[in-house]
Amino acid sequence: MDEKALPGRLPERDRPWVMRTYAGHSSAAATNALFRRNLAKGQTGLSVAFDLPTQTGYDPDHELATGEVGRVGVPVAHLGDMRALFEGIPIAEMNTSMTINAPAMWLLGLYGTVAVEQGAELSRCAGTTQNDIIKEYLSRGTYIFPPAASLRLTADVIAYTLREMPRWNPVNICSYHLQEAGATPVQEVGFALATAVAVLDAVRDCGQVPAERMGDVVQRISFFVNAGVRFVEEIAKMRAFGTLWDEITRERYGVTNPKQRRFRYGVQVNSLGLTEAQPENNIQRIVLEMLGVTFSRDARARAVQLPAWNEALGLPRPWDQQWSLRMQQVLAYESDLLEYPDLFEGSHVMTALVDGIVTGARTELAKVLEMGGVVAAVETGYLKSALVASLAERRRRMEVGTDVVVGVNRFTETEPSPLTAAGAEAIEQVDPAVEEAAANSVREWRAGRDDAAVDAALTRLRKEAATTANLMDATLECVRAGVTTGEWAGALRQVFGEYRAPTGLTGAAGASGDAGLAGVRERVAATARELGSGRLRLLVGKPGLDGHSNGAEQIAVRARDAGFEVVYQGIRLTAGQIVAAAMEEDVDLVGLSVLSGSHLAAVPAVLDGLRAAGRPDLPVVVGGIIPNPDADTLRAAGVARVFTPRDFALTGIIDELVTVIREANDLP
Repeated sequence: MDEKALPGRLPERDRPWVMRTYAGHSSAAATNALFRRNLAKGQTGLSVAFDLPTQTGYDPDHELATGEVGRVGVPVAHLGDMRALFEGIPIAEMNTSMTINAPAMWLLGLYGTVAVEQGAELSRCAGTTQNDIIKEYLSRGTYIFPPAASLRLTADVIAYTLREMPRWNPVNICSYHLQEAGATPVQEVGFALATAVAVLDAVRDCGQVPAERMGDVVQRISFFVNAGVRFVEEIAKMRAFGTLWDEITRERYGVTNPKQRRFRYGVQVNSLGLTEAQPENNIQRIVLEMLGVTFSRDARARAVQLPAWNEALGLPRPWDQQWSLRMQQVLAYESDLLEYPDLFEGSHVMTALVDGIVTGARTELAKVLEMGGVVAAVETGYLKSALVASLAERRRRMEVGTDVVVGVNRFTETEPSPLTAAGAEAIEQVDPAVEEAAANSVREWRAGRDDAAVDAALTRLRKEAATTANLMDATLECVRAGVTTGEWAGALRQVFGEYRAPTGLTGAAGASGDAGLAGVRERVAATARELGSGRLRLLVGKPGLDGHSNGAEQIAVRARDAGFEVVYQGIRLTAGQIVAAAMEEDVDLVGLSVLSGSHLAAVPAVLDGLRAAGRPDLPVVVGGIIPNPDADTLRAAGVARVFTPRDFALTGIIDELVTVIREANDLP
C-alpha cells in the first residue's frame, strides 16, 4: 500500500513555517556575519535583535547607554549601521522580522532606504516590524513616548506600508511578554486583542485609510505569541486567539473576506521559563513548547524562533542557536507532522479548553473596552497591576511546590553537566571594547555629514509632529540626511514628551499562604526596633536601560508584604538618580536588578556614587542573569549579595536581605 495514501493523510504536506533565530550582538558587522552563517545553515528568515539603546532611542555615546551597547542586540545608530547589517544580504529575497517598538518607524525607514540602495522594490519587501508599544508599558519597558503619541506613530507606519510596502506586516501584536509578565492564557488573549482593537481603531480614525481598505489593513496585522511548557493549553490558546480574531474583525470592522480575517502569528517559545539550574532540561522544554504552536494545523504558527538552551545563563553562542534551528528542522522535515490535517478537530477536550479561554478572554476584553480602551487601562495601572498580581500567584505556586519545575524545586540532585563545565565559556562573551568603538563610530558619523541638512530634517520632523501629518516622510528625510537614532527620538521627545508607566505595585496581591513569611515579618520588625527606626526601608533600583522589571516588582511586592517600606521608582534610571533616591529616602538597603548583562558597568557606578555621597556603608545587593565569575567581581567591588535565577524562593531572598542589613549595622 502506498504510504502516502494512508487514511487521514493530506494529499500534500503542509508547507513548513518560516524558521528564524533571534540574533544580534556587538556590532552591525558581527551580526551580519552571524546572519550569513545562520542562512547558510538553512534558516529561512531573519529576526533582528536590537540593543537597548537602539530600542529606547539613544545613541551609543549617551550616558544611559553605558554598559548596554551591543549586549542584548545589535546597535543601529544611523544609516551606515543598517547598511553594514545587511551588506551582501539581498533584502528583496529576505523575510525580515525586526523586534523594535518605540522607534519602529525609524528602523523601518533605515531598512527601506538600504533596500532601495540595493536596487530592491519596496513593494517586494516582506517582513515585520513588531511596532506594538502597549506591551512595552506592561513588561519590557522600551517605551519612549506617552501611549497616545505612540499609537499615532503606529498608525502612521501602517498607513505608509499599506501604500508603499503592501507585503510588509507593519505591526506584530505581541502577547509574548504579557505571558512572561504573569498573564494567564485568558489574560494573554484578552489583553493582546484589546491592543489590536486600539491599533485598528487608531488606523480607522486617523483619516489616512479609506473605510473600504480596512480589510487590507487587517490582513497585514500579525501577532507574536509566547508558548509555555503546558503545551496542550497553549494549543487551545492559539485556537481561541483565531476564533476571537475572526469574530472581532468581522463584527467590529466589517471585514467580510475570510482570508483577510485569518489569524496570522509567529512565535518565540518561552525564554524566561528556561532555568539556570540543570540547564540541559531546557532542551525538552523548548521542544514541548514548539509543539504547542505546531501540532494544530488550523492554528499553526507561520514563523517560529526558538531560544537556546543556555539563555538563562547569558548570551547564546552560534552553536547554541544552531541547535535550536535543528530542532525545528527535525520536526518539519523528519517527522510526519505536516502530512496530516488538524489533529484536534472534533476533540471534546480541546473544544472545552478553547471555549473556556474564549469566554474568559471576551470578559477581559470587554472590561478593558469599558474603561475606555487599552490606553486608559495602561494609564490607570489596571493592566500592569493585573499582571503583577498574576505573576505573584504564579511565583507562589512554584515556591510551595504546587507547580513543579524540574531541577529547581524538585529533583534537584544532579550530576555535573558537561554543557556548563567550561564555565563562562558556555555563553557568548561581548567584548567591552564594542561600546567604545560604537561611541567613536557615531561621533565620526556626525562629523562627516551635512549639518544643515540634518538641522532642516529635524526641524521638519518636529514641526510635523505637532500636526496630524503622517511622520514617515519626515522620518525618511532624516534617514537620508544622516540623522542618528538618538537625534530622531530626541526630536520627538521634545514634542511628545517622555513617559513613566505605572509600576503596578499598588494593586498587587501579597503572598497569602506563605508559612515562612510570618517569621520574616518578625525579623523585619525586630531589626527596625533595634535600629531605632519605624520600618526598614528598601530601595529597588533598575539602573540603565534594562526594562525587564518582572523580578524587581516581585521582590518589591514580597518585601512590602514582609513589612519593608519599599521605594521603587520604575525602570531606566541613571546611577546618579538611584544614589539620590537612596540618600533622600534614607534607605537601609539598595537592591539593584539588571538582566541585560550590563551589571559590570551599572553596579560599580552606583557603588562609586554612594561612596562619593558619603555612604560607603550602605549595603547593596544585586539580582540578575549574572555568571559566576562576574558575581565574584561584584562581591569584590563591595556588593553584599548576588542573587541569580537559581534563587527562586522570594521569601528566602527577603530573609537574606534582613541578614544583610543586620550585618551592615553590626547587629547579632
